[in-house]
Amino acid sequence: MVAALELYLDPVAEKRIRAVWDALEAAEVPSLRDLTHRKHRPHLSLVVAEALDARAVAGALDGLPAAAPLELSFQYIGQFLGRVLWLGPAPTAALLEHHAAVHARLTAAGIGLDPLYAPGSWVPHCTLSMRVPRAKLGDAIRLCLDVLPIEATITGAAVADHGRGLYDPL
Repeated sequence: MVAALELYLDPVAEKRIRAVWDALEAAEVPSLRDLTHRKHRPHLSLVVAEALDARAVAGALDGLPAAAPLELSFQYIGQFLGRVLWLGPAPTAALLEHHAAVHARLTAAGIGLDPLYAPGSWVPHCTLSMRVPRAKLGDAIRLCLDVLPIEATITGAAVADHGRGLYDPL
């Protein structure tokens, strides 16, 4: 199982990304909309770990807001191995600095984090689909290109473990 510290987007941006999820589903591309329990929200994961204790995360971040009011501009589409499709925000200095500060606090508190989410390795992204069928990849990318750019503001955060059904707002 995997847990994450997720950053959530303002309602307008969330609605636009949910519309992308709907368009992907209509094109027979499974999206996060219907993955597992159907409770996913459009988000950026700041850190990922096998498990995260929300109280430990909140304690480590004492005085540092998890959900800093950052402005984002989703400007491109990316793909990770396994045909994971995502939207990428322009990596602003403010976003990268916030990520580094959160990562440093959690690491200093002894919270084990996935090294792919360490500063210098982390790729900020909002996942759209965990496994795009090969035959649908071109269609999925075209659907995404039609909505860019998407301007967004970070408005909330939570420790989420969707596999275990855990969700703790910070």
